Amino acid sequence: MAEPTPQFADKHHAVWVFAEQRDGIIKPTAYELLGKGRKIADALKTQLCAVCFGYNVADTGRLIGAGADTVYLIDDQALKGNNEDILTAELVRLIRQHNPEIFLAGATALGRSFIPRVAAELKTGLSADGTELDIDPEKGWLLQTKPAFGGNIMAVIICPDRRPQMATVRPRVFKAKPFDERREGTIIKVDFNKESVTSKTRLLSFVDDIREKIKIEDADIIVAGGRGLGKADNFRMIEELAKVMGAAVGATRPPVDEGWTTYAHQIGQTGKTVSPKLYIACGISGAIQHTAGISTSEIIVAINIDPEAPIFGVATYGIVGDIFQVVPLLIRKLKAS
Repeated sequence: MAEPTPQFADKHHAVWVFAEQRDGIIKPTAYELLGKGRKIADALKTQLCAVCFGYNVADTGRLIGAGADTVYLIDDQALKGNNEDILTAELVRLIRQHNPEIFLAGATALGRSFIPRVAAELKTGLSADGTELDIDPEKGWLLQTKPAFGGNIMAVIICPDRRPQMATVRPRVFKAKPFDERREGTIIKVDFNKESVTSKTRLLSFVDDIREKIKIEDADIIVAGGRGLGKADNFRMIEELAKVMGAAVGATRPPVDEGWTTYAHQIGQTGKTVSPKLYIACGISGAIQHTAGISTSEIIVAINIDPEAPIFGVATYGIVGDIFQVVPLLIRKLKAS
């Protein structure tokens, strides 16, 4: 295994993952990134570290069990609401102090908002909204894959001349490692001098989006509709099946573009990545732009009248049939049971 690029080999070490929390609970994205970060760190023969900022954060030890060797923890009431001015200043300070080689964060609302500020302060590059990560073993470059040109191509981004190499990654594109309670590591509590940080903003309150009873990002079951539904009125059939199953509603890009449903339901390269236990695709052809967003689903059931539809290539089970016959039948049977 070759060493990282010589100009950085003596100064920059370790792979870092930002362990985002909310209300003292570490978000699943942190564990997903630690699983991938562990593989990258092992390939580079270096440490994997997690960075967590919050107040009364529970279960920080689980970051060790999920793959981290070291956890840098700042726990203070001033960090309870994830104030981005404070997060930016403290993360920049820690990175300058320890010089990581690679820094990864989730492409969540918080990650997309303040991680670019960190990269700008450090005068390094940032690849946003990635869907895959790999390593060039000879040069130590982080190969960051992300959709480009509206999801029509996949671009591989590198940052050869600046450190750290930084990327935000879509939630649920990676699987978390099985938790290892025997794994040992170090939690370092970092001193926080709040007087040294000036914040231009103040969090008044945090309001949850209550428009959807079940969010597709967190759903165990998703029923999704595609172009094959034909028109907006037919999309109500998908919503009814989802309601009967206690599932979330998903969609491909065409129904969203046509206004049949909102962008919050869009799944794929230009939407959200999901990883449910059961994904039911109704009238979805299976273009790569969509299947990239469902590839980590445990079971995929496809319903399509075209036996040659690409969706059957990724489906666990396939039903070749008219969705306007199959879906109403499913609804009746489920209601009867």
